[in-house]
Amino acid sequence: MGVYNVHERLLAAEGSDVGALVDSLSGGAADRLWPHPNWPAMEFDRPLAVGATGGHGPVRYTVTAYVPGTWVRFAFSGPRGFDGFHEFAVLPVDGGRTVLRHTLAMRVSGPARLTWPAAYRWMHDACLEDGLDRAELACTGTVARPARWTRYVRLLRALAR
Repeated sequence: MGVYNVHERLLAAEGSDVGALVDSLSGGAADRLWPHPNWPAMEFDRPLAVGATGGHGPVRYTVTAYVPGTWVRFAFSGPRGFDGFHEFAVLPVDGGRTVLRHTLAMRVSGPARLTWPAAYRWMHDACLEDGLDRAELACTGTVARPARWTRYVRLLRALAR
Protein backbone atom coordinates (compact mmCIF):
# COMPACT_ATOMS: atom_id res chain seq x y z
CA MET A 1 0.00 0.00 0.00
CA GLY A 2 1.38 3.41 -0.96
CA VAL A 3 1.15 6.39 1.39
CA TYR A 4 1.61 10.01 0.36
CA ASN A 5 0.84 12.50 3.13
CA VAL A 6 1.49 16.26 2.99
CA HIS A 7 1.07 18.93 5.66
CA GLU A 8 1.98 22.53 4.99
CA ARG A 9 1.52 25.97 6.47
CA LEU A 10 1.89 29.39 4.85
CA LEU A 11 3.88 31.46 7.32
CA ALA A 12 4.27 35.24 7.43
CA ALA A 13 8.05 34.99 7.65
CA GLU A 14 11.21 35.11 5.57
CA GLY A 15 12.53 31.82 4.24
CA SER A 16 15.67 32.19 6.36
CA ASP A 17 13.58 32.41 9.54
CA VAL A 18 11.56 29.31 8.64
CA GLY A 19 14.76 27.53 7.60
CA ALA A 20 16.21 28.22 11.05
CA LEU A 21 13.28 26.31 12.55
CA VAL A 22 14.08 23.26 10.40
CA ASP A 23 17.75 23.57 11.31
CA SER A 24 16.81 23.48 15.01
CA LEU A 25 15.32 19.95 14.75
CA SER A 26 16.84 17.95 17.58
CA GLY A 27 14.16 17.38 20.19
CA GLY A 28 16.21 19.39 22.68
CA ALA A 29 15.40 22.69 24.34
CA ALA A 30 16.65 24.61 21.28
CA ASP A 31 14.24 22.75 18.94
CA ARG A 32 11.59 25.29 17.95
CA LEU A 33 9.74 23.12 15.41
CA TRP A 34 9.17 19.60 16.72
CA PRO A 35 6.20 19.51 19.16
CA HIS A 36 8.21 17.66 21.82
CA PRO A 37 6.25 18.93 24.79
CA ASN A 38 3.25 16.81 23.70
CA TRP A 39 4.89 14.12 21.55
CA PRO A 40 7.96 11.90 21.85
CA ALA A 41 11.02 14.05 21.24
CA MET A 42 12.95 13.82 18.00
CA GLU A 43 16.43 12.64 18.97
CA PHE A 44 19.60 11.96 16.99
CA ASP A 45 22.97 10.40 17.71
CA ARG A 46 24.66 13.64 16.61
CA PRO A 47 23.69 17.12 15.36
CA LEU A 48 21.40 17.29 12.35
CA ALA A 49 23.51 16.20 9.35
CA VAL A 50 23.55 13.51 6.67
CA GLY A 51 24.13 10.19 8.41
CA ALA A 52 22.61 11.18 11.75
CA THR A 53 20.35 8.42 13.05
CA GLY A 54 17.50 8.65 15.50
CA GLY A 55 13.77 9.17 15.46
CA HIS A 56 10.84 9.82 17.74
CA GLY A 57 9.07 7.17 19.78
CA PRO A 58 8.95 3.91 17.79
CA VAL A 59 9.59 5.70 14.48
CA ARG A 60 13.27 5.45 13.50
CA TYR A 61 15.13 7.06 10.61
CA THR A 62 18.42 8.32 9.18
CA VAL A 63 19.09 11.75 7.70
CA THR A 64 19.77 11.04 4.02
CA ALA A 65 19.80 14.61 2.66
CA TYR A 66 20.21 18.00 4.27
CA VAL A 67 20.49 21.49 2.82
CA PRO A 68 20.71 23.83 5.84
CA GLY A 69 17.90 26.33 5.98
CA THR A 70 16.10 24.68 3.06
CA TRP A 71 15.41 20.95 3.25
CA VAL A 72 15.97 17.78 5.27
CA ARG A 73 15.01 14.21 4.37
CA PHE A 74 14.80 11.21 6.69
CA ALA A 75 14.69 7.58 5.46
CA PHE A 76 12.70 5.21 7.67
CA SER A 77 14.39 2.29 9.41
CA GLY A 78 11.47 1.47 11.73
CA PRO A 79 8.90 0.40 12.52
CA ARG A 80 9.00 -2.73 10.40
CA GLY A 81 7.06 -2.25 7.19
CA PHE A 82 7.70 1.48 6.76
CA ASP A 83 9.71 1.80 3.53
CA GLY A 84 10.17 5.41 2.42
CA PHE A 85 10.93 8.85 3.79
CA HIS A 86 9.63 11.99 5.39
CA GLU A 87 11.00 15.46 4.89
CA PHE A 88 10.65 19.14 5.72
CA ALA A 89 11.01 21.71 2.93
CA VAL A 90 11.16 25.51 3.16
CA LEU A 91 9.49 27.07 0.12
CA PRO A 92 9.74 30.88 -0.12
CA VAL A 93 6.65 32.46 -1.71
CA ASP A 94 7.64 36.13 -1.71
CA GLY A 95 9.59 38.57 0.46
CA GLY A 96 7.49 38.04 3.55
CA ARG A 97 5.79 34.66 3.18
CA THR A 98 7.12 31.11 3.18
CA VAL A 99 5.50 27.68 3.02
CA LEU A 100 6.78 25.05 5.44
CA ARG A 101 5.90 21.64 3.99
CA HIS A 102 6.22 18.18 5.51
CA THR A 103 5.92 15.26 3.11
CA LEU A 104 5.76 11.58 4.00
CA ALA A 105 6.04 9.09 1.14
CA MET A 106 6.29 5.37 1.81
CA ARG A 107 5.08 1.91 1.02
CA VAL A 108 3.75 -0.06 3.95
CA SER A 109 3.99 -3.83 4.22
CA GLY A 110 3.51 -6.53 6.81
CA PRO A 111 2.10 -5.30 10.12
CA ALA A 112 2.32 -1.68 8.94
CA ARG A 113 -0.53 -2.38 6.50
CA LEU A 114 -2.71 -2.39 9.62
CA THR A 115 -0.86 -0.14 12.06
CA TRP A 116 -0.45 2.81 9.65
CA PRO A 117 -4.15 3.31 8.85
CA ALA A 118 -5.37 2.30 12.32
CA ALA A 119 -3.02 4.34 14.49
CA TYR A 120 0.17 5.84 13.07
CA ARG A 121 -1.61 7.94 10.45
CA TRP A 122 -3.84 9.67 12.99
CA MET A 123 -1.00 10.29 15.43
CA HIS A 124 1.28 11.47 12.60
CA ASP A 125 -1.28 13.98 11.35
CA ALA A 126 -1.91 15.40 14.83
CA CYS A 127 1.81 15.61 15.62
CA LEU A 128 2.60 17.40 12.35
CA GLU A 129 -0.19 19.93 12.79
CA ASP A 130 1.09 20.62 16.32
CA GLY A 131 4.55 21.17 14.83
CA LEU A 132 3.18 23.58 12.24
CA ASP A 133 1.43 25.45 15.07
CA ARG A 134 4.84 25.75 16.79
CA ALA A 135 6.34 27.09 13.56
CA GLU A 136 3.58 29.67 13.18
CA LEU A 137 3.94 30.72 16.81
CA ALA A 138 7.73 31.06 16.43
CA CYS A 139 7.37 33.15 13.26
CA THR A 140 4.40 35.34 14.13
CA GLY A 141 3.89 35.19 17.89
CA THR A 142 0.41 33.70 17.50
CA VAL A 143 -1.47 30.80 15.91
CA ALA A 144 -4.51 31.82 13.86
CA ARG A 145 -6.25 28.41 13.92
CA PRO A 146 -4.64 26.03 16.43
CA ALA A 147 -4.82 22.34 15.62
CA ARG A 148 -7.29 20.28 17.62
CA TRP A 149 -6.87 16.59 18.44
CA THR A 150 -9.78 14.38 17.45
CA ARG A 151 -11.40 12.08 19.99
CA TYR A 152 -9.69 9.18 18.24
CA VAL A 153 -6.24 10.77 18.65
CA ARG A 154 -6.97 11.39 22.34
CA LEU A 155 -8.00 7.74 22.69
CA LEU A 156 -4.85 6.49 20.91
CA ARG A 157 -2.67 8.68 23.12
CA ALA A 158 -4.39 7.34 26.25
CA LEU A 159 -3.87 3.75 25.06
CA ALA A 160 -0.20 4.46 24.32
CA ARG A 161 0.44 5.58 27.91
